[in-house]
This record gives sequence, structure tokens and C-alpha cells, in this order.
Amino acid sequence: MSTGRRDMREVMRDEMIMRDRIFALLADDAKTIPQISEALGRPDHETVCWVMAMRRYGMVEETGRPDVDGYFKYEVKEQEEEAHA
Repeated sequence: MSTGRRDMREVMRDEMIMRDRIFALLADDAKTIPQISEALGRPDHETVCWVMAMRRYGMVEETGRPDVDGYFKYEVKEQEEEAHA
């Protein structure tokens, strides 16, 4: 892997692919950004972009309190079903 940073446009182009991979990683257990990054084999700064986009659109949410290093764990957000009368 290159040590240089990728252009942010490249990072965001990968969002749809990474979203599915992140969902799969979070299916069993909540994870921190560093844990997700390690599993994806991508740098933390790229993972933050993808997870924060998912958070913004209500797909994932923080759970509990931050760990000793200050990292929150993220989990797939339960989708609320709309009641139709």
C-alpha cells in the first residue's frame, strides 16, 4: 500500500463498496474506527469518512461510551418501521 494519501475524491468514490464491507463487519459486533480500518486494510482517515457518512445518513450509530483511547464503537442502527394505519 502506498504511504501517500489518496485524493479525497478517490476515497469518496469507494464509499458504496466500503459501506457494504462496513455493514458486514458490524453485523456481529460493534467496532471502533481503528478496528474497522484494520479489518478493511485502509487508513483510519479514510474509514472515518465512510463511517461518518453512514452515521450522517442514519445507517450506523455510536454505542456506549468511548474506550480508554477515546474511540466510540459503532453499530448498525436499527431501522424504525413506520406504522401505517
